[in-house]
Amino acid sequence: MAKKDYYEVLGLKKGVSESEIKKAYRKLARKHHPDVNPGDKKAEERFKEISEAYEVLSDTEKRKKYDLYGNQSFQSGFDPFKAYQRRGGSQRPDFQGANYDTFGRGFEGFGDIFSDLFGQRQRGDQRIPTKGADIQYSMEISFEDAIKGLSTDITLQRTSVCEQCSGSGVVHGSQSRICPECSGSGQKKAGKGPFSFSQTCSRCKGSGSWNQNPCKKCSGAGVIPKIEKIGIKIPPGVDTGSKVRIAGKGEAGKYGGHCGDLYIITKVRSHPFFERKGDNIYCVIPVTVTEAALGNQIIVPTVDGNVTMKIPEGTQSSQVFRLAKKGVPKLKENGRGDQFVEVKIVIPKKLDERSKQLLRDFERLNYYNPRSNLG
Repeated sequence: MAKKDYYEVLGLKKGVSESEIKKAYRKLARKHHPDVNPGDKKAEERFKEISEAYEVLSDTEKRKKYDLYGNQSFQSGFDPFKAYQRRGGSQRPDFQGANYDTFGRGFEGFGDIFSDLFGQRQRGDQRIPTKGADIQYSMEISFEDAIKGLSTDITLQRTSVCEQCSGSGVVHGSQSRICPECSGSGQKKAGKGPFSFSQTCSRCKGSGSWNQNPCKKCSGAGVIPKIEKIGIKIPPGVDTGSKVRIAGKGEAGKYGGHCGDLYIITKVRSHPFFERKGDNIYCVIPVTVTEAALGNQIIVPTVDGNVTMKIPEGTQSSQVFRLAKKGVPKLKENGRGDQFVEVKIVIPKKLDERSKQLLRDFERLNYYNPRSNLG
């Protein structure tokens, strides 16, 4: 699949200034950064496109090559002289000082940008504050609790800041120094030539600093696992697959970073009488032949308790009646759905002779053929 035009990726036109490129990148990187969009694969892919485009257009020599030959100039085995000749050129173009190792730089050039965007240094003797991971917790609830809401406690394991080292990961009073493996960058290069890439330093775990006296309680992690009871509130109207966010109750952040969030994923048990479809509730009510023919006031169960519903004379089997605002509370707005009641006429399976005779008499007095319109 052909790569997108780098200028289009950043929303720019060819010939813009370096400051305009940096401004466009800063705006888009803030919007699509994975830390701002946790778990969003589309945002992650978009961020990669934006970063790749900026990595080329922010470099004077790479931009010069890209403007002349596009993405092919970064492919392995590319010959700029042959490409120039195909374009009608007669002499070898001047690429003095150009760096053909397109991928060798990795993302080293993004340090200043990310520092501006997120207030973090990427180099030096400093452990970068990192937000803790989010936790997902599956929870099964009853049909009634999904409709009315629920307050309860759950018990789970999550990390908390190590009290012994206050989250620093090192013994109090000891001094950190620049990691000797990555020279403080937190990244190490792997591979060669056009296939080189950066990966997290295994020694300092990407922090850029290293200490010979890690905290013994947390083994230098800055956090420790613990079992915790957490109070949660499930709002009215959730359904199977709903996500309820409990802010700050995920894994502990590292080196002063914020805690992640806890997400409760609900699964609603089925109900023997009610059925939910969106914000509406459906049920089936049995009635007698007499009630259907003559009409009656009948008792109908709802999630709020029993209510009285009138069925008119001549009610047919499978006829549906609506109870307004007796359905599910709308989760993200005001109001409720409705409850729809389907009437099912129940015929006695056994009749005595007098009852049978009365039915025959009824048929003679009120004869009709319900199949007359079938041809």
